[in-house]
Amino acid sequence: MTTLLTRLTATLAAVLVCGTVTPAPAVADVPDFDTSVAGNPIFDGWYADPDVAVYDGTYWVFPTTSKVYAEQTYLDAFSSTDLVNWTKHERVLSTGSVDWAHKAMWAPAPIERNGRYYLYFAANDIQGDDELGGIGVAVADRPEGPYEDALGHPLIGQFHNGAQPIDQDVFIDDDGQAYMYYGGWGHANVVKLGEDMTSLDTFADGSTFREITPAPEYVEGSQMFKRNGKYYLMWSEGGWTGPNYSVSYAMADSPTGPFTRLDKVLAQDPAVARGSGHNSVINVPGTDIWYILYHRRPLSETDGNHRQVAYDRMVFNADGTIARVTMRVRDNFADGNALGWKTYGGGWSVHSGRYAAARSYGGKALLDTNFGDFTQDVNVTVTGGGGDAGTVFRVTQLAVGTDSYRGYYAGISPRGRVLLGRANNGWTLLADAALPVVPGRGYHLRVTASGANLAVYVDDMTTPKLTATDGTFVSGANGVRVYDTAASFDDFAVRHP
Repeated sequence: MTTLLTRLTATLAAVLVCGTVTPAPAVADVPDFDTSVAGNPIFDGWYADPDVAVYDGTYWVFPTTSKVYAEQTYLDAFSSTDLVNWTKHERVLSTGSVDWAHKAMWAPAPIERNGRYYLYFAANDIQGDDELGGIGVAVADRPEGPYEDALGHPLIGQFHNGAQPIDQDVFIDDDGQAYMYYGGWGHANVVKLGEDMTSLDTFADGSTFREITPAPEYVEGSQMFKRNGKYYLMWSEGGWTGPNYSVSYAMADSPTGPFTRLDKVLAQDPAVARGSGHNSVINVPGTDIWYILYHRRPLSETDGNHRQVAYDRMVFNADGTIARVTMRVRDNFADGNALGWKTYGGGWSVHSGRYAAARSYGGKALLDTNFGDFTQDVNVTVTGGGGDAGTVFRVTQLAVGTDSYRGYYAGISPRGRVLLGRANNGWTLLADAALPVVPGRGYHLRVTASGANLAVYVDDMTTPKLTATDGTFVSGANGVRVYDTAASFDDFAVRHP
């Protein structure tokens, strides 16, 4: 695997995450990933609304369990020392520990103070002040819990300034003052938290709930962080089950604003995923490397609750504004799994940081993507058999079978050739050429597609080995395939031109 796969180690003793500042030494030679290098989603299961904390050099992600409301009765957590390999901690908090909560346990927000770990959550999805529910706080002696209800009742259990009490985020400023940002139904509030983290303080004017709604487009999912003395408020817009769910942001000189919408940061990409939103933020200590952590829905999923957690690079412009985030597609299989991939025939497994395929007549593995024009890269190693192995693209109508798909395939063979062809429940060779291929050696295979123009590169990325003009298929999924050979794959990536 490439040097970019160097993992973030446990020496990252602290991170500015979700606004919490803890001291950390300068960190050198930290890889600047452009996305989750081991692939998105970062862990298995349907989850949403992720929030992040870092405790003693370990990253902790606390998401909503993305099921129907009546089954959203518990919260899991995931921990990692490198942002690549994740450990699941089941049911760190459940309604069994919160007498007043019975459903819709949402958007956990973690933070540590004075040696105790706090987890803020919303429950019951209340629709008015006559219902029991709202934002609660649980506490534990360890990051993985178990967490117990700290109050026996909601911390915020009513609507104020029109804001539904959901989707809380907690931020501790440099002066030690803790704030909570929250709100649904198109309104956002900020409150001060007491030193005990379980009570509300008042502002200088005597008020407790200060509205900071940044724009008419605001829906939910407030998130606060600080960079270079500026306060950034992020939030979600659009309907959470719709394709227009997205993240926008504002900047201010004060933790209480005023905040005015500047731009949309994260939106759906019809080639990658839909419904991207409800984010948190990670900053690698000693660097200006930032990531946006969020949930999104795979393209082929129609169930609104089928959401997954992902992260991508977040870049700041020279004036402090945030560049629009690109949802990138990469997988180096360093996490030992193939999350996000679906197989059609053949035997597939991940080991030693590679995606291995047993010898079969047309075994395929595909990501849930829909690229038209793109550049696609993969490292291919033929390990046995006299057939060929390579990459498929613009694929639809997948099934098990040698050529049971509609799309294109480019591969290399130890018989000494590189080939490009079209499959449509049958095979049409478009181009081939002589190419020495040594079994057991890795080859960098690249395909570019622009309209009907297709090109295949092997190792030399300046001069294509093959070109063809064929406009039969215009878009579809991306993946890998073997034919009468065993092979392994690494460093898979697809990007827009």
